[in-house]
Amino acid sequence: MTPENLFSLHGKTALITGGATGIGRMAAEALMRAGARVLIASRKGDACEAVAAELNAIDAPGTVIGFGGDVGSEAGVDALVSEVKNRSETLDILMNNAGITWGAPMGQFPFAAWEKVMNVNVAGLFHLTQKLLPMLVASGTIDDPSRVINVGSVMGEREMGDGAYSYAASKAAVIHLSKILGKELAGHAVTVNALAPGPFVSRMTAFATHDEDMRAKVGADVPLRRVGRDEDIAGCMLFLCGRGGGYVTGAVIPVSGGINVMSGPNIFEQAMH
Repeated sequence: MTPENLFSLHGKTALITGGATGIGRMAAEALMRAGARVLIASRKGDACEAVAAELNAIDAPGTVIGFGGDVGSEAGVDALVSEVKNRSETLDILMNNAGITWGAPMGQFPFAAWEKVMNVNVAGLFHLTQKLLPMLVASGTIDDPSRVINVGSVMGEREMGDGAYSYAASKAAVIHLSKILGKELAGHAVTVNALAPGPFVSRMTAFATHDEDMRAKVGADVPLRRVGRDEDIAGCMLFLCGRGGGYVTGAVIPVSGGINVMSGPNIFEQAMH
């Protein structure tokens, strides 16, 4: 088994929600470079079309197709599923990356911020997976299962609110749901895994990562001393989607620079000095 065989995605079709920016775009480029036909969708269809044009200009074996799609409502999920079926007879990889956040201090956090965030980050993710499951099951085999990758967050693993209470809770739900689906779908030749990223440059984190100085400040609080890079996401996606990841399901990959294992100070530190 050569590295090329382990990570090649030639002949595979993937769908990435929220694929025009941030982690979704990083993943789209990685899968395209590995030879996949990648469908990217987000609420801003024109942005997806523009990104597809940029990525298709790269000398790579795969292709990217961009269009609009919204997982924030049942009607939006149904429309996206129809669009996918119109564009492809098969689906081998689903990356549930679309997500929104909401920040406000305790005492000022609005009730509406729960329904809106949960609808996109949890309900939309689940229902899109459910609706596309027949396509995924049809493509998967024991030797080469179909793959579902859900994007959680280190904030769903650790006790981190940072004013984004509904977001953190939604990502904890994504991680738990990934384990449940990993268990339930294994017998159908579909693996389900999750990424739990730390800080990456994206539209969602632009307030804190918009320039090199800000990224350096954010990275200083990460155990591995930097924010995430494109290759960090690419490496995870190629592993989970390639033949090397075909025996892994229900896993949570902590792409967070060590934030996932941060803890409090040594309780005896002061007494020992």
